[in-house]
Amino acid sequence: MSNEYGSKAPLSYNKYLRVQDLIGLQDCLSDPAHHDELLFITIHQTYELWFKQILHELDAAIEQMSADRPAQAARTLRRVVEIEKVLVSQIHILETMTPISFLGFRDELNPASGFQSMQFREIEISSGLKDEKVLHEFREDEFALKRLEARLAAPSLSEAFYALLGRRGLDAPADVAGLAAEEQRKNYGRRTRAVLEILTHFEERYEEFQLAESLIEHDEYFTLWRAHHIAMVERMVGTKPGTGGSEGVGYLRTTLRKKFFPELWEARTYLDTKHGAAGCPFAGKV
Repeated sequence: MSNEYGSKAPLSYNKYLRVQDLIGLQDCLSDPAHHDELLFITIHQTYELWFKQILHELDAAIEQMSADRPAQAARTLRRVVEIEKVLVSQIHILETMTPISFLGFRDELNPASGFQSMQFREIEISSGLKDEKVLHEFREDEFALKRLEARLAAPSLSEAFYALLGRRGLDAPADVAGLAAEEQRKNYGRRTRAVLEILTHFEERYEEFQLAESLIEHDEYFTLWRAHHIAMVERMVGTKPGTGGSEGVGYLRTTLRKKFFPELWEARTYLDTKHGAAGCPFAGKV
């Protein structure tokens, strides 16, 4: 009986993982092939495989929250964080290249750019950064465009989290998109107060607390990845423009301000041990 690879031979490690296909995907553009270009391609293809796994886990966590399974969702997100730790350390392998070695094949990459990583943008969107402006970068890529549009239309981690809190009796609007600025501000305040309630009474709301902690850890390690990536880029090329025509490091630095779950961070500002029958000490502040 033949297996799915069309062979009658028993399934092997190489066949199961399609190793022959996998190691044939690193096509260097420099001619003759620059020694360090293989490393550059391998690192970025590995990123994309890890991004695929992260998206797989984020989708699962959203489903688990929607099914009111916060403990399972928190465990799923812990896996995402462990992957992100690998991504941070993986960046530094690129720093084994010398700057002049990188310049030896960098021009071959034009006009491609890391900004065109579809799956990176999917992670941002699925985590809560829903910005339709990212579609502009992919207007000529039908495959990527459809995937990104689907992500924008689907619930994000942020929306699923606050919907879960709402079902558990906390005043936390799940959807704040499309509202007037003042109404958005009020709803963000309501979300922040809900998070404060969880942080203050974490023993009584331990499942929600564990889930909130796993979400902020995902946010933290993704930001750490951005920071390490920026440092690596500056170490390699200084402040040169990006291969896709972007401002390079200058633009990348602005992304450090991005937060998937700003309310989880903001709540720490108002956290206080002094509270009584009236509730947590946030009235009139958020």
